[in-house]
Amino acid sequence: MSPSRRVFVARLAGTAVFDPIGDRVGWARDVVVTIGLKGRPRAIGLVVEVPGKRRVFLPFTRVTSIDAGQIVSTGLVNMRRFEQRPVETLVVAELLDRRIVLNDDRHALIEDIAIEAQAVLRGEWEVTQLFVRVFEGGRGIGRRRGPTELIDVRDVPDLAGQADVQGVGQLMASWGDMKPADMADLVHDMPQARRLEVAAALDNDRLADVLQELGSDDRLEIVEHLGRARAADVLEAMEPDDAADLINELPESEGAILLAMMEPGEAQDVRRLLAYGENSAGGLMTTEPVVMPPESPIAQALAAVRRHDLSPALASMVFVTRPPSETPTGRFLGVVHIQRLLREPPHQAIGTIVDTDIEPLSPDDPLGRVTRLMATYNLIALPVVDSDRRLLGAVSADDVLDHLLPEDWRSGDDDVTDQSLGPAEEVDHG
Repeated sequence: MSPSRRVFVARLAGTAVFDPIGDRVGWARDVVVTIGLKGRPRAIGLVVEVPGKRRVFLPFTRVTSIDAGQIVSTGLVNMRRFEQRPVETLVVAELLDRRIVLNDDRHALIEDIAIEAQAVLRGEWEVTQLFVRVFEGGRGIGRRRGPTELIDVRDVPDLAGQADVQGVGQLMASWGDMKPADMADLVHDMPQARRLEVAAALDNDRLADVLQELGSDDRLEIVEHLGRARAADVLEAMEPDDAADLINELPESEGAILLAMMEPGEAQDVRRLLAYGENSAGGLMTTEPVVMPPESPIAQALAAVRRHDLSPALASMVFVTRPPSETPTGRFLGVVHIQRLLREPPHQAIGTIVDTDIEPLSPDDPLGRVTRLMATYNLIALPVVDSDRRLLGAVSADDVLDHLLPEDWRSGDDDVTDQSLGPAEEVDHG
């Protein structure tokens, strides 16, 4: 690779990273730079997503080449979870879509950033150019976007000091159809101001999905900055059990206000769950499993479990009850497993293949009993019924894991943190 090789970061994000023998190590997600008071910003390395959705730091001293569609490393990768330092800036997460003022007082929007290798073997890279869209008529806010230009980074007098005017459009586009859990990991790692910007830019349904995957500190911070009207809308979009967990974490008076602002039907489900202990089956359950009467044909049941909003755990079975089919239902009869649905004729009624051997949970059953029954029956969801055997909801394995894992499980400080993809070596971050 030529020492003057220029790479645009927006195109680099998502590129596969390989070791010297051609095995894929992971995918590049961002570039880490340091912005000093003098000279060009220095690019010090990549944020790489490795298997297990862990994000680690790969310094440019461990990058041997960057070619079309691939990055080749020496194979030495420190597997400790990447933690951004105060002196570091992430290009994709923090610089793209930032509004800046140029030396000639024009306002512009950063659409891409070029980095160039100054000394490849020593891993010396610099930010050299910015691809920007200039705003016509002066200040960017409220002005029409004009032509694009490729400018020298030194044409921006204070790149580090303009973080408060960064947009999120390009970051949102880079996420595409990313799973909510992966989005939550990214949001968790962001500086506070950026995290709140991203939350404000997400639509209600997508933000609800992300909040359901975040730890309590992050989601409380976000909800407190949304404003009550939008917070109530987002709570309505969340699964009732997750919404109940979040309201439980809020001050009691604030939770009551948000419940009052929610649609009555959505709020009623949440209030039912709030009546149970947090670590009980009732507190863990969702009130919206797939429920059908016994006369329903198998074809209808298969269509119901195909819903995109169902978790894999809840899609694993249909709960069969007497009418009504809204929780709390009529008398609970049993469950039909999706494997059985796939083996029988589509016109056959699900009542003919009900599994009645599953022992349902009581809403007051503790977490320990929930986990024992799941292990006993090798299931990833269990019914919860009241004393009249009416179905109240279902507890799924993902709800159980959320309560079994430690609060800081997203920090990645677990037993695999210090494994490396190559000979053990301490790689300096920064």
